Amino acid sequence: MRLTQLWSPLITAAAFSVVTLALAVPSWGASKYKVLHAFTGGSDGGGLWGSLLLDQYGNIYGTTASGGPKGKGGTVFKLSRQTNGTWTQTVLYSFCSLPGCKDGGGSTAGLIFDGAGHLYGTTRSGGTRVYGTAFELIPQSGGTWVETVLYNFPLPGGGCCPYGGVVMGKSGNLYGATYSAFELTPGSKGWRGIILHNFTGQHGDGSGPLAGVILDSTGNLYGTTELGGSSRCGGGCGTVYQLMPTSNGKWKEHILHRFQARWDGSSPGVGALVLDSAGNLYGTAGGGNSGHGVVFMLSRVADDHWRETILYNITGGANGDSPGGGVVMDKAGNLYGTTIAGGDANCGCGVVYKLGPGSKGKWKYTVLHRFTGYDGAQPDANLILDKKGNLYGTTATGGASGAGVAFEVTP
Repeated sequence: MRLTQLWSPLITAAAFSVVTLALAVPSWGASKYKVLHAFTGGSDGGGLWGSLLLDQYGNIYGTTASGGPKGKGGTVFKLSRQTNGTWTQTVLYSFCSLPGCKDGGGSTAGLIFDGAGHLYGTTRSGGTRVYGTAFELIPQSGGTWVETVLYNFPLPGGGCCPYGGVVMGKSGNLYGATYSAFELTPGSKGWRGIILHNFTGQHGDGSGPLAGVILDSTGNLYGTTELGGSSRCGGGCGTVYQLMPTSNGKWKEHILHRFQARWDGSSPGVGALVLDSAGNLYGTAGGGNSGHGVVFMLSRVADDHWRETILYNITGGANGDSPGGGVVMDKAGNLYGTTIAGGDANCGCGVVYKLGPGSKGKWKYTVLHRFTGYDGAQPDANLILDKKGNLYGTTATGGASGAGVAFEVTP
């Protein structure tokens, strides 16, 4: 996804439904691919751009960028598995329920839980300053949820409209990225927002961090920027960065990798990185030798030096094209991800793929599902895994009404 497309999640997918309804119902077996809920764009919401979240009971949570029973500014929803194998969707909160959308609107982010079962996320618009919010949803007796706006963007000194979500540190602080990397801290007078690093795009720095950040066990943050770094791509090909807390309370940026377009990828998408137990980072980007995108790994080879390895150059066509989301890793070290295009020749609606480690450093790429439109289109967020190895994800468009779906894949 490019900077010029940032507001596209807020556009209804109704026009897409004309195409998807004309496509044949997919022939994939129920044990391999299943639509858990096809969103209508109405009271149940529409436009799923963020990752899903699982609770300990197997319930699934997510957000939509539009629709809803009240303000049409999107929703936070829950999917619950029924005894007959079907899933029931429940809207936990409808954004723009308050005048002027002071409660936020247009969420494109995944959610997180805290230890008490509260949900946290972000919206790209709304709030008292209209530049988005960070919010908390607290469950109540009787199954209702109450929203609290924790912070109204922009940040002091700049930074608005967060596309990605937040992560929570050990002290309960929230971290994220929106043009700048930020920290939100609770206090007696409410939550305070500070900029940890302002991405300038100058002198090799990145710019345009769309993806959310991840946090390691020592408190370092990692993320990507779509632009900046190298000048080969005009505004830069993007970066992978690390932010480290220092003893004086400030944060130090370290650019781990600057992409070089056709050689090693460019413009990493909106999906967050994943960190393995050995400290290696995995993600996706566009470009590469094929021009259709890459899956990459970054490994630390010295204190201040990381080496990028291209695990796979996506070939386009039936094998998928243009990874928007990142990857997720199972216990065996297999990677799973999606592309927003390619796949079915009649649709080009994207694929779900598996990338498995093989002998002599080679990785095997397998397409698990090709979207046909009626079963979803344009998956643009990281997948998640349950304990049994089942995959869950979202599509921004497609489905019976063209407003996106939540799906399950059994590899």
